[in-house]
Amino acid sequence: MKNKTALAVGAHPDDVEIFGAGTLALLRDKGWRIVIATMTAGDVGSVTLTRDEISAVRKRESKNAAKLLNADYFCMNNEDIFLHYDRPTLLKAIKLIREVKPGIVFTMSPQDYMIDHEITSQIVRTACFSAGINLIKTDEINSFDQIPHLYYYDPMECKDIFGNRIIASLVVDITSVMMLKEDMLKCHESQRNWLKKHHGMDEYIIAMNRFSEIRGKEIGVKYAEGFRQHLGHPYPQNNILNEELGSRVYNV
Repeated sequence: MKNKTALAVGAHPDDVEIFGAGTLALLRDKGWRIVIATMTAGDVGSVTLTRDEISAVRKRESKNAAKLLNADYFCMNNEDIFLHYDRPTLLKAIKLIREVKPGIVFTMSPQDYMIDHEITSQIVRTACFSAGINLIKTDEINSFDQIPHLYYYDPMECKDIFGNRIIASLVVDITSVMMLKEDMLKCHESQRNWLKKHHGMDEYIIAMNRFSEIRGKEIGVKYAEGFRQHLGHPYPQNNILNEELGSRVYNV
């Protein structure tokens, strides 16, 4: 492992907090540098503010959440809902990988309820593979010659769009850091308010806890996060999470 940096890429602000903040906290406690990034600023997630206004709010909330992990935060400023697998977006992601030089990358599930999540998964997968290709130019940033370990978060409610259950390949016990995970999600106050109006519900933190309990029950703990590791050629084949977090990781 050349670089003990973990990069977590979400589609929108609060994705990382919902799906993987507990595992990031455990890695932080093991001496890893944590970097959080989002493909968009969640710029349509408001019924009262303009796109520019809500973008500024949600970036600020994301930075505040990241601070709780002593983490850096980056936004790639793509449009919410209109995220595309295209050259400009891929170059942003490749540039991010080259700048951060992560040993581990976390990103959205390839199968999920929202297209933005699935496109993010595809973009990050390609960026991890392509960051070391010298002929792909991203300003003056040199290529990154290490393909990082890549892990996909669980999809929302652990199911695909047809209701089929997604089986995690490994589950991480996050019970000891669940309060920190909650505090990070609470930083996203604007999203809680928007969900209340758009979805007709006001259980932001409760829903996240319930989601974490789903995986926790599978391994006999209170709260857990599930992942699938990308093991296609030529990605790393060893399970670095298991090596770093030891008994907190349950291989399914």
